[in-house]
Amino acid sequence: MAISREKKEALVNEYVDKLRRSQAVIVTDYRGLTHKQLEGLRRELRGAEGEITISKNTLLARALTEVGLPAPESLLNGTTAVAFCYNEVAAPAKVLSKFARDTKIFALRGGLMGQSVFDAAGAQALTELPGKDQLRAQVVGALQSPITGLVNVLAGSLRGFMNVLNARVAQLEQPAEEAAAA
Repeated sequence: MAISREKKEALVNEYVDKLRRSQAVIVTDYRGLTHKQLEGLRRELRGAEGEITISKNTLLARALTEVGLPAPESLLNGTTAVAFCYNEVAAPAKVLSKFARDTKIFALRGGLMGQSVFDAAGAQALTELPGKDQLRAQVVGALQSPITGLVNVLAGSLRGFMNVLNARVAQLEQPAEEAAAA
């Protein structure tokens, strides 16, 4: 069934909007998936701040060109579904990778991040990136470590000073006790 010119223009505009909002785009091959599996993947991606759309290669290529991104022919062939990663790249990439492992028929072809084009291995590498929360925890840990060390050094000095004072108090009390005993 042919798509009308107006519908094609609307799809290109929709792709352009999604491309402008996304941090990265991951191109996949969805051949062999059932509608139920695809809907499950869409649900999981929404939870990871991503979205997947089945796209027509020529319309996606036109949208990529309109946004100023490269439109690699190696990625845009066959049955294509495009995952848009909006706020974070790692979480949607992990969802896609897990889905590909579980179904064995879904495949990551590659994608785009900024002006960079990456292949399937690059898409797989994205899945190994830590998520935003994990990166924040690492930064906080890195910042907290020197502060904790400083607190321990200062506390150690205070403990040492308190030990000296307690020893001096004990030393001063000892002659007073000896004098009282005599």
